Amino acid sequence: MTTTSTVPDITLNNGVTIPQLGLGVWKIDRDRTAEMVRHAIDVGYRHIDGAAAYGNERELGEAIASASVPRDELFITTKLWNADQGYDSTLAAFDASMDKLGLDQLDLYLIHWPTPTRGLYGETWRAFERILADGRVRAIGVSNFRTEDLQHLIDAYEIVPAVNQVELHPQFQQAELRRFHAEHGIATEAWSPLGHGALLEDPTIVEIAKAHGVSPAQVLIRWHLDLGNILFPKASSPERIAQNFDVFGFALTADETARINGLETGERASGLDPATFTGLS
Repeated sequence: MTTTSTVPDITLNNGVTIPQLGLGVWKIDRDRTAEMVRHAIDVGYRHIDGAAAYGNERELGEAIASASVPRDELFITTKLWNADQGYDSTLAAFDASMDKLGLDQLDLYLIHWPTPTRGLYGETWRAFERILADGRVRAIGVSNFRTEDLQHLIDAYEIVPAVNQVELHPQFQQAELRRFHAEHGIATEAWSPLGHGALLEDPTIVEIAKAHGVSPAQVLIRWHLDLGNILFPKASSPERIAQNFDVFGFALTADETARINGLETGERASGLDPATFTGLS
């Protein structure tokens, strides 16, 4: 049985709408990806966030092809890996991803990391603009870009990224970056929205969850939704996939939100710095 989605949509800067809550397929085992994605769609998810680097694009494509809803009801994202940056290599990598996904048109394509030390993300963005102009993707964006990386694209190229997907959770809220996004019409997507799982045991989050009769993960997801973030918490069991989607039956109070905001430490749970990370060594 397929459930109708109750997730709010956010309108991107080019008019394309994206479901605010989705499923991330990072670290879902390849042999379970199709099953988990199909289950998520049956629960009501319509937004699936993938990447070439996750190694399961082909299995994601199998799930899309056999989904219980039409393709045009789904919003599919994938990402260009760092090793493929550059104009011609980006075009080739996009073709490879589309072949694995079995799609004629993608909903959102992202540069996975800026890798500024390599100096290639500008030429990569030029290729993204061509892919968009050719109608093969509905929106283009970036991931893990800093304000200076975004400003370079805004100054030097025609299209402002539709989204920037970054590490974001109550301990690392990225307020300055989110303000920059808002000023330039860039939607904020949050990866590691649960703080790599560490926040699930935080006393403040646990106490608020008990007050509402929900899980700590549901509290964190609700906080992100209220903040206006797009997010896709990873879940590798049918039960957790369903639970993460069941977040529209309660509301956080202003005091609870303030207490969660007070968990800011300014530290990344991942330890990955976009200024230096390449993932190529």
